[in-house]
Amino acid sequence: MWEWFTANGVWLIIALALGLALFFLLRRWALKAIEKIIPKEWQKQLKSAQRIATWVILTLGVVVTALVVTTVIIPSYGVDINPALEAVGGWFLEHGVLILVIILLAYMTYKMAKVVMPKLVARLVTSRGKGRRVKDVQKRSHTLSRFLISMIGVVVVIVAIFMILSEIGLDITPLLAGAGVVGIAVGFGAQSIIKDFLTGLFIVLDDYYSKGDVVRVAGIAGLVEEVNLRRTILRDLDGIVHIIPNGEISVASNFTRNWSRVNINIPVAYGEDLDKVIAVINRVGQELAEDEAFAPLIIKAPQVLRVDKFGDSAIEIKVLGETQPIKQWDVMGELRKRIKKAFDEEGIEIPWPHVKLYFGDSSLNTGVTCPSCSKANMPGSKFCSHCGASLSS
Repeated sequence: MWEWFTANGVWLIIALALGLALFFLLRRWALKAIEKIIPKEWQKQLKSAQRIATWVILTLGVVVTALVVTTVIIPSYGVDINPALEAVGGWFLEHGVLILVIILLAYMTYKMAKVVMPKLVARLVTSRGKGRRVKDVQKRSHTLSRFLISMIGVVVVIVAIFMILSEIGLDITPLLAGAGVVGIAVGFGAQSIIKDFLTGLFIVLDDYYSKGDVVRVAGIAGLVEEVNLRRTILRDLDGIVHIIPNGEISVASNFTRNWSRVNINIPVAYGEDLDKVIAVINRVGQELAEDEAFAPLIIKAPQVLRVDKFGDSAIEIKVLGETQPIKQWDVMGELRKRIKKAFDEEGIEIPWPHVKLYFGDSSLNTGVTCPSCSKANMPGSKFCSHCGASLSS
């Protein structure tokens, strides 16, 4: 044993020392390179990547050290390992290093996407969602970034697997063809789901609507209780919950985006003075906008826009105003109440539908009284419709 150690110990110690030195040098160089390449604000979020890089370097150091020690120890037993070392070393230099590089690059790409994508999505969503609540913007950013990172991860893994298989020497042409066939089959079978996700992606990205908005989608109007990449959930005034797949949405109407509008028609009788009516309505709208309870809800006081329509029994006056999102119905309800009260005080009539019967010449509209039963009959009658007596006598 001592003779073996004196003959080979020096080389063993040198091999171990070289392996340890290589490990520490690589580790130190890699950490410094990562710190130089990656911005400081991202380094905290890439701690896991640094740990993975450290473990990769440690593994390489252990492998190299083991190979060096093996080349020193085994020949002492009379075994010629040169052919095996040449084969392994040749394969490793030709393929192994590239495979490790592919794995490391795939992992770093995924980690970089996890760091960069949320920032890019947050910036994009913030620029398109001005006027929205911070909580809504953050939720949309989180949903989008999580989806995009998952998609990037899937693509990176698939590409890395195919590159590694190709580097090993496998023919990936049949695999690519099979993947294409499977992709087409899945695309046809799940096209409605794919359509839902793509439509949902644009709904969230472009901020068509978000939770708390009142919208009309797929012919249904209601309050948005939830929106994600797969579906939109609405609750209407009757309390009914409607679950709508995003793929069914072709037109989305948002009643509460950034601000809302008061839009009502006020009917008045044809005999009223329109200038007086308009002055009363404008005064009521201004008073409502100055009321301390409603002032925070109103952006622009409700005012008369025009005489909008000659109806069957009334002239309709259109009134417009602007309010905070989803507050237009509160303002319109109060405005109608105050206008009705003001009209009553000013003697302005709000007509209701009614019908007047006209029988031609007014001289012929006088009824004929029956001389027998003293009951009235229609003008022009010759016999009483009640007792049958002649009306000509």
